[in-house]
Amino acid sequence: MNLRRLLLAAAYVLAIGCLNGLSVPAVAAGNPVTAPRYDETLYPPWSHGANDPALHQGLQFTVPEVDSLADFHGDINDPRLVIYVGGNYFFAMAPLIKAFEAQHPGLRGRIFYVTIPPGLLLKAMARGDTFTSGNMTFTARPDVYAAGLKKVRAQIAAGKLLAPAVPYVTNDLTIMVPKGNPGHITGLRDLGRPGVRLVMPNPAFEGVARQIQASLRKAGGSALEHSVYETKVADGQTLLTHIHHRQTPLFLMQGLGVAGVTWKSEAIFQEQEGHPIGNVDIPAEYNTTAIYGAALVAGAPHPKAGKLWLRFLRSQVALRIFERYGFRALPSGTATR
Repeated sequence: MNLRRLLLAAAYVLAIGCLNGLSVPAVAAGNPVTAPRYDETLYPPWSHGANDPALHQGLQFTVPEVDSLADFHGDINDPRLVIYVGGNYFFAMAPLIKAFEAQHPGLRGRIFYVTIPPGLLLKAMARGDTFTSGNMTFTARPDVYAAGLKKVRAQIAAGKLLAPAVPYVTNDLTIMVPKGNPGHITGLRDLGRPGVRLVMPNPAFEGVARQIQASLRKAGGSALEHSVYETKVADGQTLLTHIHHRQTPLFLMQGLGVAGVTWKSEAIFQEQEGHPIGNVDIPAEYNTTAIYGAALVAGAPHPKAGKLWLRFLRSQVALRIFERYGFRALPSGTATR
């Protein structure tokens, strides 16, 4: 192989590796090009099947980045409890389900839950509780809807959910960064620096984006918010996500950005998983706290099981699980209307 062909081959391997989050070894002059290494641990589902509560899982057919339904959990055939839960704590659902089933063994293996963003869950409900992912279409009528408390209350007012709203834990924002913090991020103001590539939730899909925008205004006024969510979006320095709780760490691990604002619990989970992810705290005066709530869906097919789940969310057992990921107990006196 002549030098020109060798250089072209090396450039091709490097380009493909960069696009796909692969580890590409250095190419020494005169040595053969080494094939890139596919690192499937970068791609969801990170649980490797452990978050599936189905008792009989049959053929294991999950190929990260190719065939993967990371946000649909359990056996869709005749469930006895269906939960639509905003994906901000998808990682906590598996231990929560396990603890709940221990208290209610008759529901073991009969729970199905979906962890996509709350707004998209509402769109699915408006479309007959039906989802299509790839070439698969299925319907799963929900018993419980869980999201931010304000959104839950709004859906009660709209007649989609039944009172009372049940609030249970709180969460704060943080700045997620690759391990080692290569962008040298110290706070929210740094996100406006030219050349700092960001991965941020898309306001068109993610309610958390509005809370992030509020924190940006607290830290740097409308100029910082405009820089992060308009100027940098326009020039390609801010990459917007659709499903932030999956895409932000994935894109950071792929080298597509050096920072992205998420909920604190998500960064803690990634660190617990051993992924090369860290986080930079946001001071209280700039932070935004979310209160999570849930309610029974109007016309729920399994209202008794749904009420059991709502009661469980307020239990000490559930709180201890949430606390593993940095969630905090609900402030006393929070209304449940």
